[in-house]
Amino acid sequence: MTCEYFGKCGSCKLYEMNYEQQLEYKIKREKQRFSNFTNIEFDIIKSEEENFRYRAEFRIWKNFDDGDNPTISYAMTSFEKNTLEIDSCQILSKQIQELMPVLLEKLQNDEEFRFKLYAIEFLNSTTQDMLVTLIYHKKLGENWIQKAKNLEEKLNIKIIGRSRKQKEVLSEDFINEELNIDGENFKFHYKEGGFTQPNTKVNVKMIEWVLKHLEKSDKDLCELYCGGGNFTIPLSKKFNKVLATEISKTSINSALENCKLNGIENIDFIRMSAEEFVEALEEKREFRRLKDVDLKSYNFDTIFVDPPRAGLDDTTRNLVKDYEKIIYISCNPETLHRDLQTLTKTHEIKNFALFDQFSYTEHIESGIVLQKV
Repeated sequence: MTCEYFGKCGSCKLYEMNYEQQLEYKIKREKQRFSNFTNIEFDIIKSEEENFRYRAEFRIWKNFDDGDNPTISYAMTSFEKNTLEIDSCQILSKQIQELMPVLLEKLQNDEEFRFKLYAIEFLNSTTQDMLVTLIYHKKLGENWIQKAKNLEEKLNIKIIGRSRKQKEVLSEDFINEELNIDGENFKFHYKEGGFTQPNTKVNVKMIEWVLKHLEKSDKDLCELYCGGGNFTIPLSKKFNKVLATEISKTSINSALENCKLNGIENIDFIRMSAEEFVEALEEKREFRRLKDVDLKSYNFDTIFVDPPRAGLDDTTRNLVKDYEKIIYISCNPETLHRDLQTLTKTHEIKNFALFDQFSYTEHIESGIVLQKV
């Protein structure tokens, strides 16, 4: 890594170690954490050492040393809460790195773009599709919109302008992605504002790891926290039918679109929380959102959960223990450890993986397959 501020800007906290050292540190930590549950060998999914992140957010820093017209630069907040100007970042995809200085120059040289610009977000795909969101502390008028459309064309990117209670989509509010998973191509739309895995290549390996530990089934899959269908769509190939839930309206809309893109017809996506889904299953409440879904027609034997950092709530933990097989993807080892205290009373850990989705940080993702005993 050659970034001038590597580790100091707040993104790469394990900057005192090289890649193999920081990964080994996290592996050792997690093996120790889960040693009371299992001593099986962990599968380790590594990241690339550079150019692995396809999503980024930067503040805009204004330097007024040259008079009334400030010089703008990308910036992040350091551990010490200082603002650090960023010229480049080696963990980002090559396309984002190449675009950053070119875009900044265009914005710098136009008062309409530069004035009250607060932050910039980049969303990139392996198919070279790029979406840039420019965030302002001002209302965006027709002059800004026309100039931004011209900038889109010049840089061959998509641009969204955001301000308070305002969102200007100049062409499209998504990027196109195509992932080759176990030799099969899957197409996705990644929406601006929706969740996407930042480390695309590790994401593919995560999906392949799950598929590896699933036999072809004539029964059905239940999935909670499905997002935009990142796992759902490839996993649907293994099951008769899939019922997937997600609370985010944006994510549900993406999931439905992604199903169409891949010609998949055996998935029902429903917008509801995990708690609401349990109430529906137990017939405690009726939901209009389920008027076209017959829950009794499903014959579930496997449940897939990919919860937020808070992990599973009491209601959901009680639900998943009734399934023959549980697949649990976790972004927080602490809450996963807590949940396993309940789940291992009814299920045995069969497979355990660590996915280095966030290299050079303290974070690591986990994957566990549990079988009912």
